[in-house]
Amino acid sequence: MAPARRKNSDKLSVMSDGSKDKKTSQIKKKGSKAGSSPIAYHPSHLLRVVLDTSLFVNPDVRTSLGNTPTEALETFLFLAAQIHVLEFYMPPSIFEELLHFVEKEKIPGDLLVILHQKPPKRHELKTPAFLLYELIEDLRERVNKGLRVAEKAVRSAEHKKVDEIVQDLRRKYREALREGIIDSKEDVDLLLLAMELDAMLITADQGLIKWAEKLGIKWLFPEKFKDYLMGAIKRTELIKETVSR
Repeated sequence: MAPARRKNSDKLSVMSDGSKDKKTSQIKKKGSKAGSSPIAYHPSHLLRVVLDTSLFVNPDVRTSLGNTPTEALETFLFLAAQIHVLEFYMPPSIFEELLHFVEKEKIPGDLLVILHQKPPKRHELKTPAFLLYELIEDLRERVNKGLRVAEKAVRSAEHKKVDEIVQDLRRKYREALREGIIDSKEDVDLLLLAMELDAMLITADQGLIKWAEKLGIKWLFPEKFKDYLMGAIKRTELIKETVSR
C-alpha cells in the first residue's frame, strides 16, 4: 500500500524547496575544511530515467508499488522525492495516458516537479536505417501470421459456434499482430526520448524492450523498479553524509 499522502506531505514537498533539493546545488568535497571550494553537482551528472505508463497500470508489475494505479504513482512520488541522483522523464503523450488511470485529486502537486514532461525532438533526432528495415520486415511477417490465423478460424466454422470462433480468433490474432511490437506513436515517443537523453527505459511492454535492445537503449526489468529506487535513495543518503562531514 502506498503511504498516506497527507502524513508525508512534508517529505513530498522537499523537491519544491529550492534550498534543499535543487539538483544543481553544490556539494562539498568529502572531508573538506571550512573555506574550501565546494564542488558543483551539475545536472549532467544525474542519471536519467524514462518511465512508461505500464509501470503503474499493469497489474502484473505494479504490485510492489501499489494495488491500484493511483497507489502505485503515489508510492513512486514518495520515493522519488527522496532521490537527488536521478531525473525522471515521461513524454507528454504517455503522461496524458497515465492520467486516464489515476485519481487526479489524490495525486500531490509534486508530480509535475518530480516527473518531467518532455517530448522527444522528433525533427532533430537521427535513427539508423535498419530501424525502418526491421520494422517493415516484422510487419510483413505479422500480417502473414494474421492471415493464417484467419484461415484456421474459417476452416473451424463447421465444428465450432460463431461466438467461440470469434473469441478464439481475436485472441490469436492479437498475439500474432500486437505482441512484441511497437504499434503506437506513444511507443515511438518513449524510444526516441530515451535515445535523446541517453536514459534508462523502464517499461513492461515486451515490444518496447525488444526495440530498446535493437537500438542500444538501456532498460530495466519493471519488477526491479522499486529496488532500483531504494538503491538510488541510499546513494542520495551517502551524498548527504558527505556534505555533512
